[in-house]
Amino acid sequence: MDDKAELLPFLKWAGGKRWFLKYKEIFVPPFSGKYLEPFLGGGAVYFSLRPSKAVISDSNPDLIEAYMAIRDNPVELEVLLKKHHVLHSKEYYYQVRGLVPSSSIERAARFIYLNRTCWNGLYRVNLKGEFNVPMGTKTNVIYEGENFVDLSAALKRAKIMVCDFEETFKKARCGDFMFVDPPYTVKHNNNGFVKYNESIFSWSDQERLKRCVDKAVARGVKVLVTNANHDSINELYGDYERLPMERASVISGSARHRGIYNELIIRCW
Repeated sequence: MDDKAELLPFLKWAGGKRWFLKYKEIFVPPFSGKYLEPFLGGGAVYFSLRPSKAVISDSNPDLIEAYMAIRDNPVELEVLLKKHHVLHSKEYYYQVRGLVPSSSIERAARFIYLNRTCWNGLYRVNLKGEFNVPMGTKTNVIYEGENFVDLSAALKRAKIMVCDFEETFKKARCGDFMFVDPPYTVKHNNNGFVKYNESIFSWSDQERLKRCVDKAVARGVKVLVTNANHDSINELYGDYERLPMERASVISGSARHRGIYNELIIRCW
């Protein structure tokens, strides 16, 4: 694998950090140890940095299963995605959405297919844990120039886990760097997407995360946190350097309803 070649995430993920990559030279510090990322999502920062040693994790088992499939069976996975690409239609999308395959590689291909053809790449499940996002307007299941073998090589450098973020924090040691990008839940906010996140990451989780950050920093770990630029988050991280950033939101059905959202980058070292 050419480490200089651009390696893009294979998923579109709500709250993804592709916008952050143009600032990585400013915000990512030099570090001598391993890279850790406890809220992996689309993995934009991991694939851009391509560290030699890493621990990457997420609490979403379907997401992590897709990462492991790319790591272990990139060629077979691409074959299955090409099949989905040829068969894609409205009827086929809802048929695939309604059936969960028994094999891990087929589940991973289904997960990526649905991500690429559903509405805005949103991951959402109902109370039964069933994926329920409607079909979107995108029809490409295979992207031009995409190389699953290179993605696999990059992922072989990392320990990949499905777990709560606290377990990943426990693996951080002096000299390590952690990129921490949790769901953006805040105190007393009526934003619809934030309210959805509240069901999977509560304010008490935000407070628990802050305690994990403090303990890691005390061990000599460099931690960079991204979060909402909201009074409650500023107060929670008041003892660290906080830098507000603006980015355009892509979570909307039409471009005219997309706006500029304030985010916070928090340096913890």
